Amino acid sequence: MERAHEQTSAGELTGPAQRPEAAETALELLVHGVGGTTPEEMLDDPRTVRISGDEVAAVHRRRADVDAERRPDDYRGRPVPEAYVWCNLTSGNGTRALWLLLLPFMVVNLAHWMRPAGRGRRGAVRLYGLLVRLTGLTLTVLLVAAACEVALDLAAWQCAGTGAGACAREHTWLAFLSPGLSHDGWWSAPGRRLALACLVPTALICLLWYLSHRTWSAYESQQPVSRAAEPEEETDRTALGRPGFWYGRRLVARLRAAHTAAGLLTVTAAVGGPAARFDTGAGGPVLLGTLGRLLHAALAVGAFVVLWVVCRRGRSEHRLDREPDARLVRALPLGTSVLLALTVLYAGWSRPGWRSTGRLPGDAVFGGIALAQVLLVVVLGAVAGFLHRPLAGNAGSLRAGDTADDTRTAMRGLAGPAVAMLSCALGGVMSGGVAQRVADWLDGTRGTLPGPPVLLTWQASVIPVTLLVFLGLCGRLAVRTLRLRARETRTVDHHYQGEHKDRARTRRIAGTRAMATLTDRAPLVVGTVSFVTLLLGSGALVGALTTGDTPAGAARGSYAFVHGAAEAAQSLGSWLIGLGFILLVASGRRAYKDPGARRTIGILWDVGTFWPRAAHPFAPPCYAERAVPDLTWRMVTWTRATGGRLVLSGHSQGSVLAAAAAWQLKPSVRGRVALLTYGSPLERLYGRWFPAHFGPAALVSLHQDVDRWRNLYRLTDPIGGPVRLPGDCGPQVDRAPLDDPLAYGRTLEHPLPAPILGHSDYQADPAFAEERERLLARLRHEVPGPRPDGDPQGSSGRSSA
Repeated sequence: MERAHEQTSAGELTGPAQRPEAAETALELLVHGVGGTTPEEMLDDPRTVRISGDEVAAVHRRRADVDAERRPDDYRGRPVPEAYVWCNLTSGNGTRALWLLLLPFMVVNLAHWMRPAGRGRRGAVRLYGLLVRLTGLTLTVLLVAAACEVALDLAAWQCAGTGAGACAREHTWLAFLSPGLSHDGWWSAPGRRLALACLVPTALICLLWYLSHRTWSAYESQQPVSRAAEPEEETDRTALGRPGFWYGRRLVARLRAAHTAAGLLTVTAAVGGPAARFDTGAGGPVLLGTLGRLLHAALAVGAFVVLWVVCRRGRSEHRLDREPDARLVRALPLGTSVLLALTVLYAGWSRPGWRSTGRLPGDAVFGGIALAQVLLVVVLGAVAGFLHRPLAGNAGSLRAGDTADDTRTAMRGLAGPAVAMLSCALGGVMSGGVAQRVADWLDGTRGTLPGPPVLLTWQASVIPVTLLVFLGLCGRLAVRTLRLRARETRTVDHHYQGEHKDRARTRRIAGTRAMATLTDRAPLVVGTVSFVTLLLGSGALVGALTTGDTPAGAARGSYAFVHGAAEAAQSLGSWLIGLGFILLVASGRRAYKDPGARRTIGILWDVGTFWPRAAHPFAPPCYAERAVPDLTWRMVTWTRATGGRLVLSGHSQGSVLAAAAAWQLKPSVRGRVALLTYGSPLERLYGRWFPAHFGPAALVSLHQDVDRWRNLYRLTDPIGGPVRLPGDCGPQVDRAPLDDPLAYGRTLEHPLPAPILGHSDYQADPAFAEERERLLARLRHEVPGPRPDGDPQGSSGRSSA
């Protein structure tokens, strides 16, 4: 692989002006989809050159095309092909496997972007964003609280503090903390044990801060093309076209400081809380009791400041927000770190007569977190429902495409709250799984330790019921798919009339079509599982708080069937939650060593990390904050240097990046771009799940702004689909479904059986070359001069054809 250099500045265009000799040269910019590929495969040439970018994301050309701008006569009638390769943004080195541990944070960040459009309701839109940010904050506190439960409660307080020292005798690395085994050694005091154990959750917070800061420097710091600020009030354009949408540097820095501080405050409370309760109790030392009360006050003030930072400011999308907030970003984590250090000294002070018994008050902590999450999700659902409803008496003012929102939007606007609920459930499963496995490892079958908080046991007990509901949904979908396959069999027979019928091949084609429709049933699965999780989680919270005992203990003395069911659910839930945690760790370990497994995780991340980190700073980084500016810069520099036009060709997730980059262009540049998408989830996934940004109105505006847009899809594709623009716009964009397979039986063109391609190899279909040639032919016949930015169509002569 060779390297050619192209230099641009970080905010303004530099370099030579337009070259008249290259004015009629066309560019085809290819953007791959999920899973990635190589530039050699995209350009169909083993000799490629990187002309711009780095080892993470770059633009490539064939070696023969490097100097194409200087030889315009050689490219009359054909475009200059370029490939933008971005797969290493999501599936790079082995450390990406650690992102599996950030799954709840990624899911809650998705919930932020799933809100309904809510035009004309700015207050409700801001409240929605605030509620999701608060939900994300509870997930950070939950994760740190789980680490405190494992290190401080189970290991340092319970195992090392048991009077007989049976647990510490089994785990000799804890012997120096045990009062019995160390003969009341210096480290055996309860406060000192907690102070030493707090290094574990503190190290976890430092790791999360480091990952967030490192990716923040690599992703959020990529500056888009400089543009003038826009007014804050709502416009007809999607927010993805605003100057600061892909530049979330300031918000991520603020949220990172707030979440880091929240985690450190959680550790501070876990270390200093037991000591403060002992000191402020009857007969406690006066001085230490005063310090304990000051600690409580400092924790309250710190929590208030954290909430103020999270609530005060959301995203600034109407402009490039370059203000660093340096004082806040540094002062908040530093202040809470100092408080934690002082609390460690306070907890380590000698307290004769203080002994560790029972468990730390984890039930109150985890119960408070669970209650806050339930309330936030319920209120979020009410706000989302309000945003989804059309404004009363304003039906006549709806823009083109808005009327389709009610029928196509996933879960009638409640997708965001449902996904937020799932993120809380994932956080609970991971936290409970860690605590349960560590408790089993420390205590085994002896039963000498109180174990993790009762609430975690209740939450684990509802997992079998949730799993049964999920399996029931899968069974229902399986029956539906079989029925649909039977109907599709008749459709396939009719479509391939005149062919010699092969029943097995017909069933395979029909089965692939039927399986592809399962994507459209995802709202049913997500909605049902989320609703069941909300009900059962609320029931588990009530059961834990009212009984103070495990489900089996609470059912003791009731009917034998009830007691047996409670015991079975508790045992099975404990096993399942431990199994889930082990599978997660094993998947991360395998992905760390196996590039193929790491690429599979990268495919999941391609979809989950497209959106900027607006709700949680510890979520995996948004690769689009690098990819979209890359594509925008490339298109702007090409049109400026050559005055030519280009075809932006995107497959799968690449079509989403292509659309986002096109929205970022000025109208004078956007009018020189033709868009070719294939296997595109723009409407099928993004339009339904993210209606505020990819709804019908946004896609109609994209169709009107670019020179022309054509979309290809197959009925066998489980990801891509039609764009479904309303009215006359639909046929202008969507081509009729492509045949898949290309030939039913053996033909002169296909002497061997043609494969069912599904989501891949769209370029193998002759329709792809046909549509690309039509777009290029249109571009060759319409080469206007630059038009004013304020004129959306200018003199391009854009027709509706």
